[in-house]
Amino acid sequence: MARTIVGLNDPKAVKKYSAALAVDVGRESYFTKRFMGEGEASRTPLQMLPHLENDAGEMISYDLSMQLGMEPIEGDNILEGHEEDLKFYTDQVYIDQMRGGVNTGGRMTRKRTIHDLRKIARKRQSEWWARVFDELFFMYISGARGINPDFIFSTSYSGFANNSLSAPDSDHILYGGSASSKSTLTSSDKMDLTLIDKAVAKASMMGGGTEGLPEIQPVRINGEDHYVVVMNPWQEYDLRTNTSTGQWLDIQKAAAGSEGRNNPMFKGSLGMYNNVILHQHKGVIRFDDYGSGNDVAAARAMFMGTQAAVIAFGSPGTNLRFDWHEESRDNGNQAVISTSSIFGVKKCTFNSKDFGAMALDTAAADPTA
Repeated sequence: MARTIVGLNDPKAVKKYSAALAVDVGRESYFTKRFMGEGEASRTPLQMLPHLENDAGEMISYDLSMQLGMEPIEGDNILEGHEEDLKFYTDQVYIDQMRGGVNTGGRMTRKRTIHDLRKIARKRQSEWWARVFDELFFMYISGARGINPDFIFSTSYSGFANNSLSAPDSDHILYGGSASSKSTLTSSDKMDLTLIDKAVAKASMMGGGTEGLPEIQPVRINGEDHYVVVMNPWQEYDLRTNTSTGQWLDIQKAAAGSEGRNNPMFKGSLGMYNNVILHQHKGVIRFDDYGSGNDVAAARAMFMGTQAAVIAFGSPGTNLRFDWHEESRDNGNQAVISTSSIFGVKKCTFNSKDFGAMALDTAAADPTA
């Protein structure tokens, strides 16, 4: 009896599972499903640049056009020779290949058909790729690997595809409590609403005019401007349990309107305060060497506006963002399924200054320890 068989590395399987993997990763990834928009015109913290998906190349260059700062010419005074030149600051993101794979074992250990194995492999690898992307976003936006013990990437990781991790510049970092630097942070300088208020005030007054400092642009949701903060769960605990006047117990979390609640950026949030959407995630970068004695546990919450980071993809040859490859080994006894993607991630920096992100460094220790 004739039957249809889609064997190892069959082109139909490659395209089907490559496309399905991309969909799965988008659903699994914390950043992708909440904070990503396509193109430089999108008002989201994470922007996806599609320029290299169909064109050759390994780098995308993108510009920031600064505001004019010239003083106006009054009356009949001569304008000629006093015109201002347009100022552009440039940043770039490189792409490279990253791969992963699973060995499904020998025939006697699998006890499943190759089609079951494809389904299982896709699920496991979609979860793995989602972790890869989320960890990269946390590291790049924070500008550090930190000590997070559950990361796939080693503690010595310093960047990918010629896009090195870049620490926050002095204009884009704030500290909890009364601390003014990493060395002056104490265990009592925890996350609170005052720090979020400071961040909003700083972002609102930053840049523009003749300073040459890029302004943090808020994200746009249903015509309203917002910022986003993603903090560590231990920072969230400190925020919630602060009983001081004017802190968490004394405020009513602002409820987003019905349209706002349907926006992905509100999904799973802690609420909104001072037009800042509050989120928590265990992937927020942690440290253990703050304070004068280098022994204070800390975490770096991310305060984000528009274009905090970019991600660029390049097609691996299938016109899709992921490639799926299957092969047999050991005289056909083992089936190996591997996946790959060509992409790059980078925090946006213009004129040597961070653009859409600010670091909020506070003490953050395990409350159960």
